[in-house]
Amino acid sequence: MSAEVQQKDSGGKKKPGQMKKLSTRIDFTPMVDMIMLLLTFFMLATSMSKPQTMEIGMPTKDKVADADKNEAKASEAVTLYLSKDHKVYYFMGIPDLVKQNYLKETNFSPEGLRKVLLEKNSAIVTKVNELKTKKLKLQVSQEEYEKQLAILKSSPGTPVVVIKPLDNSTYNDMISTLDEMLICNIGKYAIAELEPNDKTLLKNSSVQYEDAPKK
Repeated sequence: MSAEVQQKDSGGKKKPGQMKKLSTRIDFTPMVDMIMLLLTFFMLATSMSKPQTMEIGMPTKDKVADADKNEAKASEAVTLYLSKDHKVYYFMGIPDLVKQNYLKETNFSPEGLRKVLLEKNSAIVTKVNELKTKKLKLQVSQEEYEKQLAILKSSPGTPVVVIKPLDNSTYNDMISTLDEMLICNIGKYAIAELEPNDKTLLKNSSVQYEDAPKK
């Protein structure tokens, strides 16, 4: 960037002691070149943000003995139904297909679904917090921390959460539910479709699981 000072001559006769008027012209051409160099530098030196992925466990197709299924459900399983108006209906263990209003209702507030999952997974949450404290005190490395965290989340007795979005639920509710899995240190969860027994449970609890037909 350079500046030039030009003398401005009005053409008239100047009086004695009168100062000459000067005009200043600034040349911005070098500034443009410098900006282009800076833009090129930042484009080459800055790493672009990479999309983040989340691992989702889908239901297994392997056959499991009914006795083993029932035992696992009774002690570990939590089934969530994502419904309209950001509501979540859930039950734990083996469902009761006869009892009316069997499903419990909650939402995505901190005192809602998160509280339910934290209480169900309280033993693991306590151990994970202890592990985080060790990491902060540099007692374990990042690699060891991630290894032990994975072991804790998949250890026997931890909850198995089955997520079943209804037709009238929203995509944002699904994302919020997956976020809660991470916050509550749920290591075993899956997304599944509705089955006939699910529809029976929803009907008995007066939960609309399909979009209302358009007239």
